[in-house]
Amino acid sequence: MQAYHDREWGMPAHGDKRLFEFLILEGAQAGLSWSTILNKREAYRKAFARFDPSRVARFSPKTVKRLLGDPGIVRNRLKIESAIKNARALLAIRKTYRTFNAFIWKFVDGTPVQRGRRSGWLSHSPESDAMSKALKAAGFSFVGTTICYAFMQAVGMLNDHEAKCFRWKLLSRGRTGRP
Repeated sequence: MQAYHDREWGMPAHGDKRLFEFLILEGAQAGLSWSTILNKREAYRKAFARFDPSRVARFSPKTVKRLLGDPGIVRNRLKIESAIKNARALLAIRKTYRTFNAFIWKFVDGTPVQRGRRSGWLSHSPESDAMSKALKAAGFSFVGTTICYAFMQAVGMLNDHEAKCFRWKLLSRGRTGRP
């Protein structure tokens, strides 16, 4: 968990496959701990074609049945079918925005929001509310505002590191400081 925080969480992520991966993993995490999903991440990458949305969009009912028997992932039919549905919706978004990246980053005007958590936890924001509404309208599922907020934190759209964290300081200055 520490390595994930120090090297990945909150770092601005771009690229459709990377963003799709985080969206699917955040949806899979609903009701579970993030450490559970992080421990299953490699199995998810294998099961979901390295998060290639073009490939996942072609998954069949036979593939769903196979995935329901895969002990390496969360075997929840709704979450599995949601990943496939979301891949198809992502491909549809590309027809208008060319990339999912362009669509998703518009919710923060292309620039990470520098919040810095000083006390308490937020579960949503105006940005995550807007993203959730737009994703649902585009045909996505498992994209409630809390999931969108966690996604936005994970991919660096919202810098919610604690203000005393080395990562917040670097990111608030527009640097990544990769270790």
